[in-house]
Amino acid sequence: MQKARYALTLSALLAAAGASAQVTPPPPAETPAPPPAAPVPVVAAPAPPPTESAPYGPGMKVNISPDGSKYIRFITWHQIWTRYTENNTGTLRAPGKPQSDQIDFSLRRSRFIVLSQLNPRFLVYTHIGINNQTAVSGGTAPTVDGKKPQLFVHEAVVEYKVNKYLNLGAGMHYQNGLSRMTRSSTINYLTLDAPLTNWPTIEAIDQFVRGIGVYGKGRVGKLDYVLSVNESFLTNQTGAFSTPLGLGTTTGTGTARVNTGTNTAQYNPQGTNHVYQGYASYEFLDQEANLLPFNVGTYLGSKRVFNIGAGFFYNKDGMYSRPTTSVLNAAAIDAATAAGTNSLNTVGTNKHDIALFSADVFFDTPINKETGTAFTAYAVYYNYNMGPNHVRFIGAANPGWGTDARRGNAVPHSGTGNVGYVQAGYLLPKSLLGPKLRVQPYASHLLAGYEGLRTSSGEQKNVNIFDAGANFYVDGHNAKFTLNYRARPDFTDVNNVNYRPEITLQTQVAL
Repeated sequence: MQKARYALTLSALLAAAGASAQVTPPPPAETPAPPPAAPVPVVAAPAPPPTESAPYGPGMKVNISPDGSKYIRFITWHQIWTRYTENNTGTLRAPGKPQSDQIDFSLRRSRFIVLSQLNPRFLVYTHIGINNQTAVSGGTAPTVDGKKPQLFVHEAVVEYKVNKYLNLGAGMHYQNGLSRMTRSSTINYLTLDAPLTNWPTIEAIDQFVRGIGVYGKGRVGKLDYVLSVNESFLTNQTGAFSTPLGLGTTTGTGTARVNTGTNTAQYNPQGTNHVYQGYASYEFLDQEANLLPFNVGTYLGSKRVFNIGAGFFYNKDGMYSRPTTSVLNAAAIDAATAAGTNSLNTVGTNKHDIALFSADVFFDTPINKETGTAFTAYAVYYNYNMGPNHVRFIGAANPGWGTDARRGNAVPHSGTGNVGYVQAGYLLPKSLLGPKLRVQPYASHLLAGYEGLRTSSGEQKNVNIFDAGANFYVDGHNAKFTLNYRARPDFTDVNNVNYRPEITLQTQVAL
């Protein structure tokens, strides 16, 4: 059918040409024929210079002043996951339906940014989007419903440049402290995604890693810094940990019931103190852009960067617990149950500060400009103090149904203890698959020791998460595919930790 259309089109063009020739009068006989045109020398077009992958660019920019000092930028991107997951023990895929594994599709991120400058001193930007929508979760009831996820504000910021050393900003912002990865761009990761441990309080006392508050940022020589003060979001906890009873274990029956504290910290439902955080890095080689708070994961050979950084995060009384010496009898249990959240003021608890620290190093360099090879490496150490024995489980775009925190692909995400994370990748020569498709294999390893993960014999069980894969760049980070294999520990039973495979293909387009 398509060939027939081409034939019809060609016939129509020939007929039109013939008709035109029929109505064009011949030149008069006395008009001399024009001399033949001089031959035009054929000059071969110069070969285009080899291109380099560009770092995070300006996006779609509309100038609203002739000199471009006033403009509006639009940035949007989607990340789609196609994934095979061997689920953690006991995972439900639907109500009452256990499922050991599955292939699923999910919308890891869908974002849109509008950014504008009235002049070099004023900046305003808005960032909206959704995250982690699967067929079973991510909707209005995130753990059990996947339909119609909430499109919410990630960032709404106004910023003023005081001088070349200091910018002040306010609003819902991502000017986080703690580490480079805590401030990472989600468009240009070296690996499939962040380890998530870099956002230890996500969705507990923040709004998807963002806070409402004020910040100061800037650069003094080669030292880049940011400091911020934010509100601590109320946890809005429901269920077990919304009252002190959930911080204990009930044994016995009837009037013989007792509830004994477990000495395990959880987020404090009455936590209202401010969050203080900051991060500073020294840039030994090329300086990085800091207009937006999105640190690049890999520059693909376009920059030579070597940074050493350190950061902190502090929230007073952000956690609470009940010690094992706290024992409630049956009457106290009934009274606390009847009081509900008011029992927070009648049942004694211990308060604990959230005090987090980190140190990291980032190195990115071209290896051979001619072949286009490049090397990227990042390493970070975290020290987390979040109250006694605290451990929290999270799985990105979790394919499991229900409210069990250990379902699906969840792993121990954060807790009181120490975390080390390292990743490295190598951009292969452009001649491997041609200049239209670049390949960058990578690998990463996370090692965490949380004091709340102990076997029945008291032995602490470390968390090891291994990832290996490759990025396939069609147009840098603007159009790429990532294939990732993960060996994930299943901590459903801390006494019998098994490793489950997870294979993910991500399709990303960013404009």
